[in-house]
Amino acid sequence: MNYDKMYGLLGKSLGHSFSKDYFTKKFSQLNLDYSYQNIELENISDIIPFIKENKNLKGFNVTVPYKEEILPFLDEIDTTAKEVGAVNTVKIYEDGRLKGFNTDVVGFEKLLSRDAINRVRTSGMKEALILGSGGASKAVQYVLNKKNIPYKIVSRSFKLGMRNEELGISYEELNITGFRPYSIIINATPVGMFPNVYECLELPYSTADEHNIFIDLIYNPEETLFMKKGKAQGAAAYNGLTMLQEQAEAAWEIWKVGN
Repeated sequence: MNYDKMYGLLGKSLGHSFSKDYFTKKFSQLNLDYSYQNIELENISDIIPFIKENKNLKGFNVTVPYKEEILPFLDEIDTTAKEVGAVNTVKIYEDGRLKGFNTDVVGFEKLLSRDAINRVRTSGMKEALILGSGGASKAVQYVLNKKNIPYKIVSRSFKLGMRNEELGISYEELNITGFRPYSIIINATPVGMFPNVYECLELPYSTADEHNIFIDLIYNPEETLFMKKGKAQGAAAYNGLTMLQEQAEAAWEIWKVGN
């Protein structure tokens, strides 16, 4: 079937994604003859021939592992996306130009504005802790910086004894200090995402308590093992579904302007 316009999601192993169903439903509700397809590519460089072969492709979302790798293939990058250092939405203009945006920022801001999270933020907020340093982590960092919320990044590239406050801490160090110095713990890694629902990062979950909030940017499954382990210690826990929906709507606003 030939559709008037096509949109899609660029990534690898996209069986976990809700985006196709989300946008397909949206297009149906709006009576638009548009399609949304999963664009599974083994190599990011294949996106250019894919675009050339699909002339009706007008834009696409970008997920792991391509949020940073897509940058060299773009003709233009929005100011926010440039500051973040990652792109999750691309608009294709009539002249073939590709412009990158980051709507994860919008999504995480909406997630962070939820009542329970707001209460923690306004009652003696300690540092936030971001697990992971990839594209999703960079969007989280941007929002936390914007809101003047101090944070540390935990990454496998950091080693025990590394004392660079700008970089963060190692997983080994976190297992020594535990979660008590932090208010919000944010999983910005894909660990625990469908189909690997029985996986989670090895963390000092026993040190969490009711003063902590666990945020997992994963939305499939709705409750990850990371969230379950936090809740078992009395912590509140939220998934990334709100972030997904809000960033998707922001992407749609970008795509439809001028189209």
